[in-house]
Amino acid sequence: MAPHPPAGHEYVLTLTCPEAPGIVFAVSRFVMEHGGNISASQQFDDRLTDTFFMRVQFRLDGATVESLRQDFAAIASQFAMAWQLHDMHTPTRALLLVSRFGHCLNDLVFRTGTGALNLEIPGIVSNHRDFEAVADANGIPFFHVPVTPETKPEAEARLLELVDSLDVDLVVLARYMQVLSNELCGKLEGRAINIHHSFLPSFKGAKPYHQAHTRGVKLIGATAHYVTSDLDEGPIIEQDVARVDHSLDPADMTAAGRDVEAQVLARAIRWHSEHRVLLDRNRTVVFR
Repeated sequence: MAPHPPAGHEYVLTLTCPEAPGIVFAVSRFVMEHGGNISASQQFDDRLTDTFFMRVQFRLDGATVESLRQDFAAIASQFAMAWQLHDMHTPTRALLLVSRFGHCLNDLVFRTGTGALNLEIPGIVSNHRDFEAVADANGIPFFHVPVTPETKPEAEARLLELVDSLDVDLVVLARYMQVLSNELCGKLEGRAINIHHSFLPSFKGAKPYHQAHTRGVKLIGATAHYVTSDLDEGPIIEQDVARVDHSLDPADMTAAGRDVEAQVLARAIRWHSEHRVLLDRNRTVVFR
């Protein structure tokens, strides 16, 4: 007979604060006094900035996430914490943005459908109609929001309207080939993730893999990062590379690169949705 799963509902607490004695003790005591059991705990003390980061996953019964937040507020105030407390079973509502390359979109829809990602996808937004059929086939609302230089402000206003009306937690630029305005980046700070190949800034333009093939590169890669007003320079969540050689033509190299992009984006989104990523100025702390 298979063992019974541990009793209790699962929660996760993340926090960032100035380094001080007693933080771990205070958090552990909070969980214990509420009758909980810690199932995972990770912390990092950045000695260069005297900043402390912590992620605690715990199980307990007889409480709600709202009541736990209310009870933890006093401890957070004592240590000047920036913190969040989440119910681990609540899926992240992710709005997917795509243009005309569908490898990341299809991968995320598949992983969500199989339960590999704890997401809800309330909508797919695109400036083209190429993947409307993908949305329809998976029962996901599709929103066509064309973008031209003249209509960019209206398109971004529509995007923000969807973020609000669909109660979106995370915006995913799954190869969405539009540069977001500084204003929109500011409004989505910490809750928008982008993916791009790692050839920047060397190979720019529409066909970076063809340029890389011409130059005979031996490593291709991808970077997933939070969106900021600094184009493609937001805090990095995940990166990976794949080795290539002379036997690959531009099409083979493009296919290999897209595989890496899809995998890197999926890992970044999973870690974000599991509340494993904490912002540390221009970089991230990732508790894997």
